Amino acid sequence: MEISVTRDTFRLAQVFTISRGSRSEAKVLTVRITDDGITGWGECVPYARYDETLDSVTAQIEGLPARFDRQELQGLLPAGAARNAVDCALWDLEAKRSGKRVWELAGLSAPGPEITAYTLSLDTPEKMQAEAAKHAHRPLLKIKLGTPDDMLRVEAVRAGAPKAQIIVDANEGWSTEVYADLAPHLVRLGVSLVEQPLPAGQDEALRGIDRPLPVCADESCHDRNSLPGLAGKYDVVNIKLDKTGGLTEALALRDAALAQGYKVMVGCMIGSSLAMAPGVLVAQGAIVTDLDGPLLLAEDRDNALTFDEAGVHPPEAALWG
Repeated sequence: MEISVTRDTFRLAQVFTISRGSRSEAKVLTVRITDDGITGWGECVPYARYDETLDSVTAQIEGLPARFDRQELQGLLPAGAARNAVDCALWDLEAKRSGKRVWELAGLSAPGPEITAYTLSLDTPEKMQAEAAKHAHRPLLKIKLGTPDDMLRVEAVRAGAPKAQIIVDANEGWSTEVYADLAPHLVRLGVSLVEQPLPAGQDEALRGIDRPLPVCADESCHDRNSLPGLAGKYDVVNIKLDKTGGLTEALALRDAALAQGYKVMVGCMIGSSLAMAPGVLVAQGAIVTDLDGPLLLAEDRDNALTFDEAGVHPPEAALWG
């Protein structure tokens, strides 16, 4: 079994900003696993928030043994970007070997399109209103927040897109006081969900305050091991394959979260259609799908995912799975 890791860069359509910084390109790792002349592939996005770099994730992958299967992989690497790319490559390899689609191998129903959020990056209220107006035809907009002027931004986006469903992502940028102050206004403006208002590790205060709109755990939820610490604090969990360490754990986390009474959101880092493809399977039936990475790019993979008025469609076999 041969494993190769390459670095790929995709230009963004425009600069993308969150509370932690800005970027103009997406740097990803592409993993290819070849066995008996058949190659499967997957993509991951190392994330500095979780102390990951292109170099550190590459080293993790290159340190794997010469042969292993998908179940053995779960114990060889921790949840994170490295395991994600390898896990998804193994799923793709298995699908190509068997002549079946990944959802068949996983015992899932055939997937359909899911309406996906379109993310507006952090900017001045005036520019965010203009962007919202440009994308007002989209059914679901996600706003990046996490600053002292967030109320003005939400008001501006609502003015620009009066009919769109809105969710907001504070990216750990608020305090308990800011959340308590903003929440009633978010409800008034028709915001339907807020992601990670408080920093992970400092979110215990969510147990003791009123949550007038659903609160979603993002940075506080990685895999099934995160679930016990979320009880009483969150209503929704955001499943991202770069956090779970691949499709295998993402499906397991989805099932466990639903069984424990959480709603499920499926999100992404900024990557290509190859990174989003497995997420479409996890997103079936989720209350929020946020797999807009390719929509933010100026360029994408060949055989890219289809996005239309029905949402993001499952991948063609020529892309993945």
